[in-house]
Amino acid sequence: MTWMQQLDAEHAGQREAMRADFAELRQEMQAGFAQLRHEIQLLHTKLEQRSADLIKWSFVFWVGAVGAIAVLAGVLR
Repeated sequence: MTWMQQLDAEHAGQREAMRADFAELRQEMQAGFAQLRHEIQLLHTKLEQRSADLIKWSFVFWVGAVGAIAVLAGVLR
């Protein structure tokens, strides 16, 4: 009977160690996911800025193209 009690005690100790390891792993994962969320937010901000720059330069290009066509149309008349 003492052998079974000894095994139960060993298993209980292993369970507690395992629970502590899992708690530490959860904390590390939460910190990692928080960092990942932050980096994704930064990437999202950069992507929005690039999109705004692209729209701005597209507008400048098309205004320039329309202006050039208007000048050429005036010269050719």
